[in-house]
Amino acid sequence: MAAIITNKFRIHNQEQFVESFSESSANVYYLGIGRPQAWGTTTRGDSRTQYEGTDTSPPTPVDSVSQEFHVFDDLLAAKRVTSSDVSIVIPRRNWATGTVYDYYRHDYGHYVTGSSSSVITANSGATTLFDSTFYVLTEDFNVYKCLDNNSNANSTVKPTGTSTSILSTADGYKWKYMYTLSAAQRTNFLSTDFMAVATDSTVATANTDGAIDIVKIKTAGSGGSDGTHTGIAIRGDGSSGTVSVTISSGAVSAVTVTAGGSGYTYGYIRVADINTAGGGSLSGTELDVIIGPKGGHGENAIEELGGYFVMLNTNFEAAETSNSGDFTTANDFRRVTLMRDIDTGGSAATATTLRGTKAILVTSPSGTFTADEEINQATTGAVGKVVEWDSSNNILYYIQPRFNDQGLDSNGNLTAFSTTATITGQSSGATATPSTSTTTVDNISFTSGYAGSEVDADTGDVLYIENRSPITRASDQTENVKLIIEF
Repeated sequence: MAAIITNKFRIHNQEQFVESFSESSANVYYLGIGRPQAWGTTTRGDSRTQYEGTDTSPPTPVDSVSQEFHVFDDLLAAKRVTSSDVSIVIPRRNWATGTVYDYYRHDYGHYVTGSSSSVITANSGATTLFDSTFYVLTEDFNVYKCLDNNSNANSTVKPTGTSTSILSTADGYKWKYMYTLSAAQRTNFLSTDFMAVATDSTVATANTDGAIDIVKIKTAGSGGSDGTHTGIAIRGDGSSGTVSVTISSGAVSAVTVTAGGSGYTYGYIRVADINTAGGGSLSGTELDVIIGPKGGHGENAIEELGGYFVMLNTNFEAAETSNSGDFTTANDFRRVTLMRDIDTGGSAATATTLRGTKAILVTSPSGTFTADEEINQATTGAVGKVVEWDSSNNILYYIQPRFNDQGLDSNGNLTAFSTTATITGQSSGATATPSTSTTTVDNISFTSGYAGSEVDADTGDVLYIENRSPITRASDQTENVKLIIEF
């Protein structure tokens, strides 16, 4: 049985995903950063080793239950993604002179008429419309769809303007203006490889559904009477479409649409009609009537240009001034995750930022704890890994990954730090005593000196995981993460 899932299904799924960011009752999304410790071979609690790649070659994430648990082990912080941080996007294709662009066809991938083996293919080799290079972005941030590429000629004249009519350039190309990227779209949803897509209402309103704009010559034929022959009907399920046909040396050399008509979902130009209009004894000619999308070119730019990609644009602004205790700039990160409907303190999370690390308020510190060093606590035997030592506020931030010398004690168990037993840094030799205070310091609420992560471990759903080489943070630095999801 032969079957496909169409691009419309992909676009439907994209639309549902984008819409979910505006739903207040559920679907609260967070983009998280984590993994401050280096990639490498680790040792499990049963003394077996676990390979986790290297900093220069991070491991490829695995779509597994285990991988989802891993995300929470070393999560540093998470920032909420709102509807204003999300846009539908398409691959970016910059116009460049000297390039042959594919032209729009409604039937790429169909069998060539008269053949049972060859399919209609774009000049680039693409056999589907959205794999072809049929639209461009100019330096004016205008997007144009190529309707005719002058028989696969180089494009040497940049399309300009925002007219709703077809734009003909001196190099023989014909273009349709689609939309212009707004300033906000250029700032937030334009990357090297992708760009926002939207429908221009003026373009959409000016369309005629089922109008014919382009007719291509597949086979020129022979035996015709030279001259330009007019008033030739476009047959099919639409009405009022006409063309003029120019014959030179007995063969068709040009076809011009003189009236686009309306209502066409398929169309034909018969050789008999050309001959009746003065074409003489023309034979062997095959003309392809190009059918526009539903509603016409520009009616729905998202569907017409293949908008089944979504971009999430999030800035991690240094320590995030809305809650300065959440995002550390004292350590790097190696993992980016998209999470949905996570909890904080047993309830659904809605805050702008969430701290992923655990924290201890200490007294009488001696020495300086260093990032990524192992810490141990006397009596309890708890083990952790330092994320940041805030000497100004005497706060020790840490994580407890599931490996020896990182989060597991000598018995292979994850034991919580507790009590006022001394904590010692294994590399720095620094020591400190946990406070007994229940207080708020640097926006962190401590109970008897301890504060858990603001992200409840293993809640919600992890939708995306990206492992990467270390990204170093700084107090005067903003990391911009543009996450692309293809449906």
